[in-house]
Parts: sequence; structure tokens; C-alpha cells
Amino acid sequence: MASDYISVTRTRRGLGRPETARLVKRAIMTALRAEDVDAPCMVDVTLTDDETIHGINLSERGVDRPTDVLSFPLNELSPGQFDPEECERDLDTGAIFLGDMVISIPRCEEQGEEYGHGYKREVSYLAVHSTLHLLGYDHVDEGPMKAQMRSREDAIMDILNIKR
Repeated sequence: MASDYISVTRTRRGLGRPETARLVKRAIMTALRAEDVDAPCMVDVTLTDDETIHGINLSERGVDRPTDVLSFPLNELSPGQFDPEECERDLDTGAIFLGDMVISIPRCEEQGEEYGHGYKREVSYLAVHSTLHLLGYDHVDEGPMKAQMRSREDAIMDILNIKR
């Protein structure tokens, strides 16, 4: 959506690839459309390294290791039931604050190679995954919640036409 405000910053110069910000923004916008979010939204994305995401993971979640992506939703939403009236809004623009995501670029590189689908798919997948967290999806169990989230991830990746 042209009215979405998606900022992508890097914690250091040269981190990632030239197309990374474009891929992340496209994945987020596609996920929002697929989830029928028709209100303008704000998402802040930080591209970082393993050391920085490790520190954030430890301070925010008490987990003493790096991870591929962290999501910090600003609203308490129900999966698949986006309600703009339940969300915080920017007073100047009226856009809904969805939250923040932090993506480890080294993890994108490693996992894209490890899983055999490359960097483009991995960074796009992590942005979709995190956007779904911002919209209330979770995978805390191996049951229906995780299955619901995986199903939405697969559907959105299909819309993006980025295959495994």
C-alpha cells in the first residue's frame, strides 16, 4: 500500500545486499494485503548482525543466543482478525503502529544457503513471518497455532512468487 510507512535501517553501513530493503518492504506490504489490512500502517525494520540481535534477544526475551528475526508487536491482535480500532495510531499521519522487527542479515545468508533456497527467499520469508507476529499470529506450540501461521506464511510466499 502506498500509504504504509515502512522504515528499514541498518545497524552498520554495508550490512546486507543492495536489494534487501526493497525485498523486505515488498514482503511486508504483501503480507498486510493478504491479511486484509487496508488501513495505513507503520513498521520499523532493523537489519543487523548476530552480535546485536543476540543482545536484543537476551535483554528482551532472556534468551542467550542470536536468532534470525525478532518481532515486537505494539498491539494485542487476534490472528486473521485485524481490527484497526484496537490499534495505536500515529497522531500526525493516522497510520497504525504495528511494531518493530529486527532481522539478522548473517542468519539470512546462512539459512538461505543451509535450506537451499537462497538469500532472497530467506529475507522475504523472515519479513513475512515477523509481519504475521505483528498481526497477532504465533507458533508457541506445535499444534493449531503453528499450523495456522505456517499456512499463512506459505500462502503469502506464493503470492510473492518466491518458491522454496
